[in-house]
Amino acid sequence: MDWQLLGLSFIAVFLSELGDKSQLAAIALGGSSKFPQAVFFGTASALLLTSFLGVLVGQGIAEILPTNIVKITAAIGFAIMGIRLLLSGEEEPEDSENS
Repeated sequence: MDWQLLGLSFIAVFLSELGDKSQLAAIALGGSSKFPQAVFFGTASALLLTSFLGVLVGQGIAEILPTNIVKITAAIGFAIMGIRLLLSGEEEPEDSENS
């Protein structure tokens, strides 16, 4: 087992999930439920399944494409999303009072 990779994967997923919509959904469900343990096991198993599917897809893509191309494609995708988020924050909302 590669412990460094395990730790890096844990930290990356943990930090990316903080404040995520799935965490907010878990908070809402946990706060309105009489059985928070069921919410915990449901959300934990959902995260486990999505992570498992992501690893399977990643492994399949890595067998078809070189790792460098996958990394470059992911970096470009994240850069595009980041730029779009930055630019969407600059737009001013329309003033409905002047219409």
